[in-house]
Formats: sequence, structure tokens, C-alpha cells
Amino acid sequence: MPGEVIDRPNPQPLPSNIEDNVLSLAVKLAKAKLDTSEAKGLQKFRRAANYIAAAMIFLYDNVLLERDLTFDDIKPRLLGHWGTCPGLTLVYSHLNLLATKHDQDIIYVVGPGHGAPAILACLWLEGSLERFYPQYGRTKQGLHNLITKFSTPSGFPSHINAETPGSIHEGGELGYALSVAFGAVMDKPDLVVACIVGDGESETGPTAAAWHAAKYIDPNESGAVIPIVHVNGFKISERTIYGCMDDKEMATLFTGYGYQPRFVEDLDDIDGDLGTSMEWALGEIKRIQKAARSGKPIMKPRWPVLILRTPKGWSGPKKVHGEIVEGSFHAHQVPLMAAKTDDTELKQLQEWLLSYRPDELFTKDGGVVEDITRIIPSNDSKKLGQQIDTYGSHEELQLPEWKTFGIQKGEQASCMQACGALLDQTFVDNPHSIRVFSPDELVSNKLDAVFKHTGRNFQWDEFSHAQGGRVIEILSEHTCQGFMQGYTLTGRTALFPSYESFLGIIHTMMVQYSKFNKMARETTWRKDISSINYIETSTWTRQEHNGFSHQNPSFIGAVLNLKPTAARVYLPPDANTFLSTLAHCLRSKNYVNLMVGSKQAQPVFLSPEEAESHCRAGASAWKFASTDDGLNPDVVLVGIGAELTFEVIEGAAMLRKLVPHLRVRVVNVTDLMVLGLEGSHPHALTHNDFDALFTADKPIHFNYHGYANELKGLLFGRPNLHRITIEAYAEEGSTTTPLDMMLRNRVSRWHVVDAALKGAAVGNERVRVDLHQVRSNNLHRLRKTQEFIMREGRDPEGAYDTPDFEGGGSVHRDVGYAD
Repeated sequence: MPGEVIDRPNPQPLPSNIEDNVLSLAVKLAKAKLDTSEAKGLQKFRRAANYIAAAMIFLYDNVLLERDLTFDDIKPRLLGHWGTCPGLTLVYSHLNLLATKHDQDIIYVVGPGHGAPAILACLWLEGSLERFYPQYGRTKQGLHNLITKFSTPSGFPSHINAETPGSIHEGGELGYALSVAFGAVMDKPDLVVACIVGDGESETGPTAAAWHAAKYIDPNESGAVIPIVHVNGFKISERTIYGCMDDKEMATLFTGYGYQPRFVEDLDDIDGDLGTSMEWALGEIKRIQKAARSGKPIMKPRWPVLILRTPKGWSGPKKVHGEIVEGSFHAHQVPLMAAKTDDTELKQLQEWLLSYRPDELFTKDGGVVEDITRIIPSNDSKKLGQQIDTYGSHEELQLPEWKTFGIQKGEQASCMQACGALLDQTFVDNPHSIRVFSPDELVSNKLDAVFKHTGRNFQWDEFSHAQGGRVIEILSEHTCQGFMQGYTLTGRTALFPSYESFLGIIHTMMVQYSKFNKMARETTWRKDISSINYIETSTWTRQEHNGFSHQNPSFIGAVLNLKPTAARVYLPPDANTFLSTLAHCLRSKNYVNLMVGSKQAQPVFLSPEEAESHCRAGASAWKFASTDDGLNPDVVLVGIGAELTFEVIEGAAMLRKLVPHLRVRVVNVTDLMVLGLEGSHPHALTHNDFDALFTADKPIHFNYHGYANELKGLLFGRPNLHRITIEAYAEEGSTTTPLDMMLRNRVSRWHVVDAALKGAAVGNERVRVDLHQVRSNNLHRLRKTQEFIMREGRDPEGAYDTPDFEGGGSVHRDVGYAD
């Protein structure tokens, strides 16, 4: 059967077996009586918004019902979600009143993003749509445009997105609204974000983790979130978990999370109940903030949460063809699907729309009556759709000169340790506009230099309480991502360092964000924002101590699949190139930046000046590792990724000793996007530049950090692809040594040598004549190294010393030739 069969609308949860005394945990309030004009304004605002929202789903014409509806007035395709709309408009009306009475800056984050009709209707009523889209003015024509074009190619889509004024959250994939809301209030001490979380969304893992986000809010420096759990009881075709939990279960749950729960469920006086509850919630926020800002912070403050119980599809059709709609899952999407062809449903639609009495809500020219405008903030900047923080408050970072943190060429250094020092100074210079969100990995990832002048902002820990801090560590990648999105979309800059293998957890969340940002860039009114920045370290190449589960570079491919206007993937080969890349990414705007690098000490191949030039180009020939500065090579060896490049350098040094007459050009690619076909990406090399760097016809061997198919996709369309070979991560791993990881995945120095020999033999007769013998000896050494590692449980001594190319000849060690 398609869904549950229920015998009554809006069924209440069965009583739990919890003691009744836990109900004392829920906040009890004496309901305040609303001013008559306020009450009238709230009711009319809600009626008007619900009318417009319903009309947007159905009407193609006759939007004010100036005559009886006909089938021609109905859209050919009925798209939209009605069930959540009445709850969204109810909350919107009260947020308007709250902003008006307290001159309060409020952002409304909407978890049920498919409730776009409700939000768009409210935005039209307050004049925010007209502010950004003149064609949707508060006139009869403007209302006609909004209603008839909704969910059509020329109008607003069915889900809230970046085209929706006031939004900072892509309303598609569920689970992320709460963490985005908390990220938005960080370092915004006067901001309140009201976040409505549907009871369907509440079943997601990301939402469950995000309830702990309040524990990371320092009320001295940040604003606050008013979470509103909208329990309408149903998902698409069955009841929700929260809809089946009684007040005792809900009160104990949210008390355990650290909140004061307040139930809003008086359907006979919902405005009085919600209005009183909103005032209480804002008052509690101000009380907690006042204590923190007067030097007497409350340890473990209990922030407010509102639990709103209203019927799904409230005020819509009660029944359709004898089937319960209001207060059931049948209200979820379009309650009258046959309204264009069925006389009964058409008549029912007209009765439904007329029940809002539109003649009392709109003026003759299609404007809004004064009762409604009275509860809307008169100051445009306080309107929910025109909050400047949602579209135009970007703060430029003051970045220190990264070269002052550079490492001397020839030394060995950890990319992450070098970057930690740069970030430390960046925090000092920008105390309120940059944060790091990380899943408890900064020390492990050797970024702990960031703690020189700051700390972890974990307010429930006695050792970090009330001390601020630029770093938030929580073992939920989803929550880190949501924090970063909310923080970035309200004008600041964030960094998300992680173990490489676990960034994939937020793959689709990152994609949803990039969709939002794509559409934002296509509006005329959203301003630039900082890029979102990921650092992938503890990569598969040096995760040998954690094993196969920690070896997964797939997030690279996730970013590569984004639009070329957004995707940026960098694999800096040493500490100086990583410093240059990090500084660039923190300055950049509107991108999704992925930086992949090593946390272990590695050779520093380039000086700071050379690193800057190399990073600016995205790829270059490394003459010091090439023969005769890379001129007239027999083969081109390409390293992409720190450890993979090191193996290429080792291979080149070995070749100088084994086959002095083999001519090699070594190339490093630090910006992965340069490899794409000319025109496929802003960074893609032209055909001429590609041939100049990689030659037009010589064999090319890539040693690549990610999956081979990623490179194949980038290179597709380049001429003479038959000359290219690729070795990359091949899903081979275990708890083993670093060098064994290279061996298992066929990207070791011996594999590089083998590929070079086979490639060079195509055009170099001197190489070809001894090819079999030299390859056999090389592969013998490979096997002997494998045997040594298996026997000794370690890599041979000197395996990661820096190769020496001085004097044009190799003094390379015989690493691992354990005969």
C-alpha cells in the first residue's frame, strides 16, 4: 500500500512509560494577551501567505479569484509541497512581529526547504521580493507573476535556494539547517537566527549531532539560535518519530541535549501561545548573553528550544474523495492533484482558497492591507528577506605575507606545521572573521601551531569555557560542514582540515552548497563571499598505521565534478608550495577549494620565490630533477601529490645512475585543473602550453595521488593520449609501511623507473637495446625491497632522504637494494 491508513486527522502520540514528573522540565508560561492590532495582523498575514502559497501550487490565471475557477486557470503541472507551508508562515509572521517590537536582526533558516511557496509568499508580502526582483512588486501584476510562474522554467523553483532573498541554506537535502544556523551566529553578537527543523529532518544523523552545536557558542562573542522543532507528525507517507513521541519523551530528550523545551501546541490560540513563547525565548537569550558580557558567564546555559505541534497542511482541505488530508501525510505535496481535470477537486480548490477571504487581505490594485503591513518591520534592513548578513556582508581577511613563514630550500618540513604557523598569525590579525572547523584532528594533523594564540571554543568544557577561541573541533563532519557554510555565507572565512579518507562523509552536503553558490553567482544582488576551504591531510600515502579504512582519496573526484567556475583542486608538493596555496585560497572568493598535502616532514624542493612562481603557473618542469634542464626528453615523468612527486624525484635520480643516456623531463602539477582540455576550466592549459610543458609527442607517465579515472577524465580530448600512462591509488592498502603503500599501489620509485624505461625505449635506441636487462634488474630490486619490508616490518634506512642531483650527476643512494 502507498502509505499508512489512519482513522483520524492529526493523531496524537501514545503516552510513554516515563514518569509524569518529567513534565516539569518543560517551560510553563502565563500566556500573554496579544494587542488587538497585533493579533489581527498576525492572522491576516498568515491567511494571506497561505492563500498565496496554495495559489502558487495551482493557479495559472485568475490569481485573486475575481471569477469562478475553470480548468484553464489551473497549471498544466502541479508542483510543490503544501503540508509544511502553514507552519512556516506561522513562524514567519511571529518573527516579523519580534523583529518589529525589538528592532532585532533575525535570519530565518528553513529546514523544510520544499516549503518555498510559504517563504516566497511571505517575502512578497513584506516587499523583499520586489526589492530584488521588480517584476514581483506588490501589485496585482506582481502577484500574478509570482503565482503563475512558480515551479516553471521562468519562475522560482519549488525549493528554497540562493535566488530566495534571506536564505543561507539550500533547501534540498535534509539534515543541515541547524548546523548552518549555528555557524551563522558565530562572531555576530547581535544576530538571532530562527531555525525551523521539521520532524522529518529531525530523523537525520546530521541533525541529531547538530543539537550539540549550542555547546560551541560563546554568548560573549556570538549571537544565538532559536531552534523551532516543527512537529506536524508526518513524512511523505507515514508518521514521524517525533510525531509519535509524547511531551514527556520530547522534554527529556531536549533537556538532555542542554535546552529548555517549550511546547507550543494550543491550536485554539496558537498566536498567543507562539507569541508568548517567542518573547520568552528572546528574553532567555538576552539573559544568557548579558551574563557572559558582564563577566559572569553561565556554565552550561540552557538555551531555549520551541517544539511546535500543528497539523500537517493546516487550513487546507480536510478530506479529498473521502480520504483524510489535513493532519495526515496526504497533505505533504499537492492535496488536489486532479484539480485540472476533475470538477469536484476544482470546486474544492476554489472553496479552499476562498476560505482565506482574499478580499479582506489585498487591495483592489493587488497590494497588501494595512493590518498586515503593521506587523512587518518598517525598516527594510530588519525585514527577514533583506538582512544584509544573508547577501552582502563579506569581510576581507588581512593576511600576513606567507613567505615570512617559508622554509629554506633543501630542508625537510611538514606542510601542515608550516601552515599552522601561518594560520596562527592569521587568527591574530583577524580575531573575529576566520575560524577553523575540524573533526578533532588538528593535533594529529600537525596543525597545532594554531593554538599558540587561541584555543578550542568548547563551552561545556571547564577548561575552555568562556575563553573564546578560533577553533571548533567536533567529531561530526556534517556539523563542521554546516558551521562552515553558515559562517561563510554570512560574510566570514572558514577552513575545514580533515583526514583525507573522511571528507567523503560530507560529499553530497558540499555539492548542495556548491549548487547554492552557483545560483547565488547568477543573481544580481548577492555579493561575493569567501571560498570554502578544505585541507585534506593524513592521506592514504601516510595512513599506513591506521590501515585500509583510512585510505580513500575519493573527495578529489567529488570536487572535480563541480562546475568549473567553482572547482579548485590543489596538490602542493612541499611546504612552501602549500603555504602559497593556502594564502591564495584564503584570499579567494566563491570557490570550493580542496588542498591535499602531507603532514609528515618532506623535502622542500622549492624556495618561497620559486614556490610562488610554480603555484602561479599551476605546473612546471623541475629542471633540477631533469636531465639537461629537461631539454629534448625521451620521456616526461609527472608527479601529482607530495609523496607521489617524491617517488618521481627518486625515480629520476635512480635513472641517472641506471641509464645515464635516458633523457628525462620531470614535471610537477600542483593545480590539478590545468590538465583539463583547453576551455574546459579557467585554469586549463591551452593546447600550445600543454605541448610546451609535456611535449607534443613524447611518452608521458603520471604518478597521481588520486584515482586514475580522474586524470583520464581531465585529459580526455587532448591529442595523442595513447602516449600517456597513469599509475595512481589502486585501492590497495593495509597497516603497513609508507614505502610499502607506494609499492602496493604501483606508484613507487621502481614503478616510475619501469614506466620511464618503457616510454623512453620507444624513441631512444640506446635505451631499447638494454631494456629487458635494465627492467629486470630494476624489478628485482623492487621485489627485494618488498621482501625486506615483510621481513623487517620497516622501510630501509634512508628511504626518504632527499635525492642529490648536484653537479648534474646522481649521488642517489641504493635504497632498499637488500640483496
